[in-house]
Amino acid sequence: MNKTLSFLQPRPWKAAWVPILVTVLVAACSGARTTTTKSAEKATAPPSSPLVQAGVDAIIYQSTSAEVFRLYQQCYELARLRLDANLARLAPGGDPPAVIVDVDETVLDNTPYEITNVANGRGYAPDTWKEWTDQGEARALPGAVDFLRYAVSRGCEVYYITNRTTAEKEATISNLLQQVFPMVDPEHVLTKEEGSDKTTRRARVAEHHRIVLLCGDQLRDFDESFKDRSVEFGRRQVQAMQDTLSSYFVLLPNAIYGTWRDAILGNGTDAEKEQRVRNFFDQNAYWHAGSGPEGR
Repeated sequence: MNKTLSFLQPRPWKAAWVPILVTVLVAACSGARTTTTKSAEKATAPPSSPLVQAGVDAIIYQSTSAEVFRLYQQCYELARLRLDANLARLAPGGDPPAVIVDVDETVLDNTPYEITNVANGRGYAPDTWKEWTDQGEARALPGAVDFLRYAVSRGCEVYYITNRTTAEKEATISNLLQQVFPMVDPEHVLTKEEGSDKTTRRARVAEHHRIVLLCGDQLRDFDESFKDRSVEFGRRQVQAMQDTLSSYFVLLPNAIYGTWRDAILGNGTDAEKEQRVRNFFDQNAYWHAGSGPEGR
């Protein structure tokens, strides 16, 4: 592989259903995972923000569904096939091969944090996120450990490029080690330095390695050009890079957060984001062309 290749209104809820859905959510997930934060112990408040309410279905799907469980297995099965094919194409000699993976929702499961947020009627915040990562209790996602151990057995180095902060690095390394991931040390876990763009960190790996595969839950884990969703929500860029993506990138499922969501919500206050969500559904509903909702 050429080294340069890697740089390449929410649905209306009736108020009476909100506490019920939160109860179902917490009950469904408490058997599989537990969290010991003080926030979790006080998880009695119903979702208060429409943005929090809108995330409930996504969190249930991501955290409990057999479909997502199978998707992760399937993605890492595909990753093994792509890795073998790309290694077979490498010319003898040269720099060692490397596999780059993202961390959150790629190899580690953070849905307990998301569940706690919904149970407390809140969204993401840096302080509560740090509280969660400091615990080091995220579990390995299906297929991730086996695939990366297989990559090491094939002579690859593994690099974890994450947008967790430097302050979270020690806890992240501890968490990855506890989940028996391979090649986990300060050299191979590259945290965020200035911004969320991972291009520089990928380039640093490519200086002394031939990158044979990348895995992530965001297209930006492959190329920062996917941050721009102004044209067809980024789909045109996917089509333009389809051949390269097919060979060198495996995309993992994440229905909870990402650039795809930011493309609709944008920046600003919760009220501004909620209005953009309402505008999106108003503008894209099938009745928008003329009849209006009253004509249904």
